[in-house]
Amino acid sequence: MWDWSYAAEILPDLFRALRVTVVATLLGIAMAMVLGLVLAIGRRSRRRVARAPAAAFVEFVRSTPLLVQLYFIFFVLPDLGLTLSPLTAGVIGLGLHYSAYTSEVYRAGIEGVPRGQWEAATALNFSARRTWTSVVLPQAVPAVVPALGNYLIAMFKDTPLLSAITVVELLNTAQELGSQTFRYVEPITIVGVLFLLLSLVSALLIRRLEARLAFNR
Repeated sequence: MWDWSYAAEILPDLFRALRVTVVATLLGIAMAMVLGLVLAIGRRSRRRVARAPAAAFVEFVRSTPLLVQLYFIFFVLPDLGLTLSPLTAGVIGLGLHYSAYTSEVYRAGIEGVPRGQWEAATALNFSARRTWTSVVLPQAVPAVVPALGNYLIAMFKDTPLLSAITVVELLNTAQELGSQTFRYVEPITIVGVLFLLLSLVSALLIRRLEARLAFNR
């Protein structure tokens, strides 16, 4: 049976854990979006020294599970002299993993820019930097905002994996509360509702951003 008093009692603990989940997700998606753009540009470089490592990184990350990558960052890197806190390791793991996917999204957006735009920038004697910042990216990025938003929502749902490297996030806290009282219905149900609300709010904000970008074109 559902116990409302117990549900109210555990809410503060779950909300504290929710902050960890939100922070990990927002920092992770910020890292993924920046690094993904760098990888996308690198894969389009004419220089093999930039193109090959970017392509190799994307294929490697996409071909290995996120959990394995988290284990490597948190448990293996200390043996190599780099020790990270659980949350830092989790953010880096999420950022690196999703950067491989966002790079493909960016690449699709960049390839969708008409060839005539590139030729016009060349005819106007724009530098490579100005071509990217003034011509290509302003057209490519707005078109891929919905896809990037999908990865934000997916990252929210992947944060429970961080419990494997001792990050006390939302689901981990619910499991601990359940193991202490042998009541799992309330904490797990509340976690499910909170994840649903996070996803809905994120989707709403993404749609508003998409509409605003479309209006400003």
